[in-house]
Formats: sequence, C-alpha cells, structure tokens
Amino acid sequence: MVITEKQILEKLSQVMDPELHRDLVTLGMIKNIQINQNKVSLTVELTTPACPLKDKIRADVNDALNTIEGIGEISIEMTGKVRSDGLKRDLMSSPVKNIIAVASGKGGVGKSTVSVNLAIALAQSGAKVGLLDADIYGPNVPTMMGVTELPPSKSNKIPPAEAYGVKVMSIGFLVKPGQALIWRGPMLHSAIQQFLRDVEWEELDYLVVDLPPGTGDAQLSLAQSISISGGVIVTLPQQVSLDDAERGMQMFEQLNIPILGVVENMSYLVLPDGTQMDVFGKGGGKKLAEKMQVPFIGTIPMEPEVRIGSDTGVPILISNPESEAAKSMQHIATDVAAKLSVAYINKPSIEIKISE
Repeated sequence: MVITEKQILEKLSQVMDPELHRDLVTLGMIKNIQINQNKVSLTVELTTPACPLKDKIRADVNDALNTIEGIGEISIEMTGKVRSDGLKRDLMSSPVKNIIAVASGKGGVGKSTVSVNLAIALAQSGAKVGLLDADIYGPNVPTMMGVTELPPSKSNKIPPAEAYGVKVMSIGFLVKPGQALIWRGPMLHSAIQQFLRDVEWEELDYLVVDLPPGTGDAQLSLAQSISISGGVIVTLPQQVSLDDAERGMQMFEQLNIPILGVVENMSYLVLPDGTQMDVFGKGGGKKLAEKMQVPFIGTIPMEPEVRIGSDTGVPILISNPESEAAKSMQHIATDVAAKLSVAYINKPSIEIKISE
C-alpha cells in the first residue's frame, strides 16, 4: 500500500496541542513531510523551542502515524519557531517578537535573579534572547551575569554585552561602579528610551526586562515607550511582600499589561535532615494569584548557591542546573513561553471583507 501525504495530514489533524487545544495541522506545525516507500519523516515546528510538552507531542504524533496501515520507520524532528505577539514596536532598533516585564512591589525578593535565570533558560532552549536592566538606580544585572563592560562599537548603535547566550544592556555599563544616579523622571525616561532605540539588539524572540521595585517612573516610562507582551510578578510568601506585589499587579492592570502569572521566590529552605523550613511563611504567592485571578507559575526554594551565583556572575542555571532552584527556574521559563504562545494563538483575528 502506497502511503500518501494526504493520509499523514489526516491522521495528524487529529493530534491536538495540549496547551493550544487545536490540532497540529491547523496550527501549521507540520513541515517537511518526506515519504520513501513506507518510511516517513517530518518536522513538528513548535510555537516556542521552550515548549514544556514537546515530548508528549512527539509521542502523540508517533502514535497517530503508527495507525496508518503498512507504515514502517517514522522519523520526527522537533523544532521551535517563536511567534510574534503582533504588537508594533517602532521605537525598537531591531525586531522583537515578545517583551516580558519582570516586576515586584518591593526590593529584595529576587526579581533580578528570576529575570537573569529566565533569560538564560529561554536562551538555552534555542531562542534569541535579550535582557534589559531597567533598574536605573540599582543595576545588578551586570554583576549577576558576570559582565563588566560593553564591547567596542562598530556602528552608531550601542552594542549590548553578551553572556550565556543572552544579549545584555544596563546603565551599570555606562557609569562608574558604585556611582549613585540622582535623576528625576525625565532623565530616567530618556535613558530607557535610549536602551530601546539606540542599542543594537538585533532580532530577538524574547526581551526580558528587569524592572525596578515599586510602581514609579521607570515602569510608566517603559509602558509608554513600548508594547509589552506580558508581566511576571515575583514575591516572597510573607504578607509584607504580598501587599507590595499586589500593588505591582494593579500597576500592570492599569497600564494594560497582561499578567502572565506570579512566582513565589525563597519559598522554603531544605534543612540537612531533609525537612523544609518556611522562613518567610507558606503559600502566600499562590493565595495572591488566586485572589487576583491570575496564574500561579511556581515556587523557587532558598538555596545558598543561588546567592553565590548572583554574587559571582555564574547564575544557578549555569553553576548547578540539576539543583531544585535551577529546575524551578527552568519550569518558570517554559511556563512563561507557553503562556505567550497561547496568547498569540488565541488572539482574535481581524476579518477583512473586500466588496466586489
């Protein structure tokens, strides 16, 4: 029996993406079908290389193809192509498909640590990633990424630094170490716009923006300057942090920035005997997410290596990728990428009617 491309597409039109809830053929994920007698090879192009369910999708495709009578060897290649959110960003010097803002209501909750590891995890999945340190008054990203200066410029644009596969920009590269920036709002607004307009980012799948604590000028300037795909809120379990995190979420809502979810950092400390100590309380992040009716993305445990990595410029995803904290960061990255994909697929299309 001769196997045809039509047969293959008919079978795969019954395979659903577990998150997008639409079949792979309709989503345009099936590429490069090759048939050699009874041997079949094809490519499944995911909506993000960081897809958390790619193994299940591969298995479902294989199972569906095996129901074709007479089929022999099956070869499935899994690739990923990040979809753009479709928002206009004329101020950007280069095309950016998605912008993720990471915020918290207060300082000291690990927002920059989450931003750094989120960017690295997305880059490790195969995406093109940039990291913008928008904390003008307290730029910690250069230290955490282990970079101290920008490369030489070859054009009239500012070249970003690069570390662990991520392009990085921060005011920390442009001022003396320890120098205090005593700037009013207009100067801060100008600096953020310059980071967007004058930095040679090149094409990016994701730009992760590490926002400063609070709900002030930097957040407002960024929202006024560029369209943001979605925001992530980082909090501790304790009530004081939750109160401030809720203000950060309300800020996102007022600025019409979709909230991708809440991350609870420093959720617990594992003691030498294996028991968990809830240093800052328990379950606060999940309760906040439920209260605000937004997704709860996950928890990150307290581990000394996370702090050491931040101080030495070797983030936990690099220094100890098998640690529980690193695995949590990886989960957060895949979850955020998946939510952006779902938002893109579910975006209502505009029907254009042409009168005859």
